[in-house]
Amino acid sequence: MKEVFAVSLLCSALLAGPAVAQQKAQDHSAHHPESATPAATNGADLTDGEVRKVDKEAGKVTLKHGEIKNLEMPGMTMVFVVKDRTMLDKVKAGDKVKFKVINDAGKFTVTEMQVVQ
Repeated sequence: MKEVFAVSLLCSALLAGPAVAQQKAQDHSAHHPESATPAATNGADLTDGEVRKVDKEAGKVTLKHGEIKNLEMPGMTMVFVVKDRTMLDKVKAGDKVKFKVINDAGKFTVTEMQVVQ
């Protein structure tokens, strides 16, 4: 009787495993933070940074930044394009800023930037 129970339990576990794995394999929400509800991302999408270089002609800014949580990106220094070039009129090298960046079809784009006093 114990062997029947053990075999039955083992079969149940083996059959349930692929169903759970399939469900998790189809859940891609972690890969698309932009699809999260607005309430979940409010306040968490601004990142601290320091302006290293402003290239108004190219519409780019180089920022040394902390972790960008909505993109799961560690802190580093990198070049970003800006959504609106007029943002670059308000910043200069050395300014401390808070900014929001999105992945726009493979381009990391700053959509909001404000100087921190």
